[in-house]
Amino acid sequence: MPRRRTKRGAERTPLAADPDVLICGASFAGLAVARELSGSGASVLVLDRYEIGERQTSACAAPTGWLERLGLGRSIRQTFPDLVVHTPHVHARYRLPWTFSTFDYPELCELLAAQGDFGFETAKVEGRTGATVHTDRGDVSAPLVVDALGWRRVLGNGYQPPDAPLSRGLEVHPGGKGGDLEIWIDRRYVPAGYGWSFPARDELRIGVGSFDPRFHVKDTTVLLAEDLRSEPVGYQGNWIPHKLRAAVEDGVFFVGDSAGHCLPLTAEGIRTAFYFGIACGRELREVVAGTRTREAALRRYGEFSDSHEWKFRWMLRAQRLVPRVPPRLLGPAIRAMGSKRFVDWSFEHYLRIASPEFAGEGRPAPEPLRAAA
Repeated sequence: MPRRRTKRGAERTPLAADPDVLICGASFAGLAVARELSGSGASVLVLDRYEIGERQTSACAAPTGWLERLGLGRSIRQTFPDLVVHTPHVHARYRLPWTFSTFDYPELCELLAAQGDFGFETAKVEGRTGATVHTDRGDVSAPLVVDALGWRRVLGNGYQPPDAPLSRGLEVHPGGKGGDLEIWIDRRYVPAGYGWSFPARDELRIGVGSFDPRFHVKDTTVLLAEDLRSEPVGYQGNWIPHKLRAAVEDGVFFVGDSAGHCLPLTAEGIRTAFYFGIACGRELREVVAGTRTREAALRRYGEFSDSHEWKFRWMLRAQRLVPRVPPRLLGPAIRAMGSKRFVDWSFEHYLRIASPEFAGEGRPAPEPLRAAA
């Protein structure tokens, strides 16, 4: 696991900064926002409790097209043209219309950060009062504030598990190799959710995710790893939002997990963090340029996020439906959905929820926000 490099003791001097844009959170969403502000002339400060790329928070896999569009291809560890789905009675292989890739988290974060133009400080963000953000190294104020800190929604009205629309996931990282991207829909591992194995060149990322936050997944994560003849080492877990939340609140822009920008059913949140981070960054860029007021940018970005609500709602309905399907019917359904025509149709629509084309080529010039079709 990554070595802790966060400043300690005497190194944790009081923050002295007066940025135009303050971005709290330095993972996928926060770095995507910062990337869009590169060359804008804005003074941008990014804060995170850990160094950039230090604390991995996900299975680290995404549609290959997104990684390539953002110039992050060097971080790719393995690419998969197929998805293999296991149920107690059926095993199905789907040839996808696009590929999926696992990647190295620290390297991707470093590549993404290198495309930005911002200052960075390690500090624990603890809350805010108006435009002033409180940290363990003092207060920082900025006219434009972004919360990309994750599901806790530190700068807004947050919530705590298990009484919240959150899934929970746990993953182990044994050494090993594999050729397939695999998921298990099997109540032996989780009553409502799925297990997975994502190979990443010389490492397997094996985990279990539960749609029910009250279901503890450690024992079944160990069980799945043992079933795959792998050692359950290198634990990593997190809560995963499965409901869209307001993307603006009291003058603050929320992006990524803090806004619920994680797709229900699949729990895919990396490309949506990129997608909504880019959208947020484009709005902020217009404010910095003086072509749009902060209030207008907040309204437009909020409306853009809200325009996706129906897509998230339908995926949440599917998330609630799948566990109710009797196992004896699930297998035939999985097999029937494996036709090339259905796989191409369904996965193309799924990708268009947050299409890599939204990223443009290189760093796109500011443009009106348009949701993916």
